[in-house]
Amino acid sequence: MIQEQLELLRSEIPDNVTLIAVSKTKPLSDLQAAYDAGQRHFGENKVQEMVEKAAQLPKDTHWHLIGHLQSNKVKYMAGFVHLIHGVDSLKLLQEIDKQAQKAGRIQDVLLQFHIAQEETKFGLELQEANEILESKAFKQLKCIRICGVMGMASFTSDVQQIANEFQGLKKVFETLKGQYFADATYFKEISMGMSGDYPIAIQNGSTMVRVGSKIFGGR
Repeated sequence: MIQEQLELLRSEIPDNVTLIAVSKTKPLSDLQAAYDAGQRHFGENKVQEMVEKAAQLPKDTHWHLIGHLQSNKVKYMAGFVHLIHGVDSLKLLQEIDKQAQKAGRIQDVLLQFHIAQEETKFGLELQEANEILESKAFKQLKCIRICGVMGMASFTSDVQQIANEFQGLKKVFETLKGQYFADATYFKEISMGMSGDYPIAIQNGSTMVRVGSKIFGGR
């Protein structure tokens, strides 16, 4: 079942888009089945769960932390996490930098932006991102690499609204690229789109989609 779902998704998703299998709350056997079907990118939203699973899956698995991240949890995953999607404060960047230094590695992160109309979603506004990127404190960070942006659209059946929100995130990406990362080849990721809206996200420039239920079934 999982293998069939992955094959179906891969047939729909362009080669330049990374499929992240959102495996939160799923048993290890499901992740292993996806791994055996060739899936290497997995997304978790709780650090503890990711740490436990990472210890049991092969080492070439790429782990993505896609949930809201608390500073005090960074140290547990600093040695292995591939990409941290939801970075929304200077304080969090500083803690990630500190733990990455201790682990002797450069940590790739995405800046999370608030693009939905719901208040419950986390994320920066463009002005806040500018303030962080221009700050002296940010310029002192040594082990952080900002690779792009991430956002979550409103939970709505209004396709046009979702498309507009994704277009907004693409504009944020282009603005930051032009202002701060023009020569940075690594600044290339737009993480947007989930099981319900990934086709719209891809149409609007997504380079990473986070898909769970379409692979593993509902909870």
